[in-house]
Amino acid sequence: VSRPNEPLEQKRSRLVWQSRKRGILETDLLLSTYIQQALPTMEDAQLQEYDSLLDENDWDIYYWCTGAKEAPERIKDMSIFDGLVEHCKNKRKLVLRMPNV
Repeated sequence: VSRPNEPLEQKRSRLVWQSRKRGILETDLLLSTYIQQALPTMEDAQLQEYDSLLDENDWDIYYWCTGAKEAPERIKDMSIFDGLVEHCKNKRKLVLRMPNV
């Protein structure tokens, strides 16, 4: 969905909400913890990419991020995708929980 006149802070708030309220708990957890960490440093182009990613099917996002399925080139080409995949690997073995709303 195109939102050309959406104010930046409104876009940030919407992306946080859409990351958390997707319908599949596994994807909610991965995306909401990722956006909590990444959002403060995201530039407008990255916000647009992330917004596009959120238009994808929940299970597809989950499988792509966890490496269960290979992501299409259009997704792999996103500058945010590698960071999201690294976040999902949870190399520090942190116990992830949903961020506060």
